[in-house]
Amino acid sequence: MAQDEVLLKALKTGAFSKAARGPVQVPDQLAALVVRMLQARIRDFLGFARRGGEAVAGREAVLEWLRTREVAFLLQASDGSPAERDRLVGKRDIPVYTPLTGAELGSVFGRDRAVHVAVLPGRLAGSLQAEAARLAGLLPAGPGSPAAEAAGRGSRPQEFGPDAPAAGAADANPGLD
Repeated sequence: MAQDEVLLKALKTGAFSKAARGPVQVPDQLAALVVRMLQARIRDFLGFARRGGEAVAGREAVLEWLRTREVAFLLQASDGSPAERDRLVGKRDIPVYTPLTGAELGSVFGRDRAVHVAVLPGRLAGSLQAEAARLAGLLPAGPGSPAAEAAGRGSRPQEFGPDAPAAGAADANPGLD
């Protein structure tokens, strides 16, 4: 069951009131609020990684890191070109996440826009991946998402974000809780 389905089930069954042992006022747009909060956490962790020298943005800088360093994963703009994302990754076996738009990624790096970001392994990388997986469970799965991979119908990039294509009802929990 995808995380968005769990959230909807909790709302329908009154699980929040039961857990609080009293009446609970739940915002109408709780799912959208959770998505915005997860995106903010991803931006915060990415900012920490950037300031710690564990993340770099820009096509050439990312390519250089891919050639010379062990990169944990790539973050790419959800509104970027899928063909360009595929060309950058090439045949490398590296996780790719698309949780933020180019403007949101760029804001972390003091730019108007950033399409490609590389993150080095470490605790921040683990936190970023965990938050990206949580976000993936709340947004429609696209080609390459864990749900699509499990169904055998996707490519490597794990696309999720406001512009990710919908994949139907086969969404699955990415398993990184």
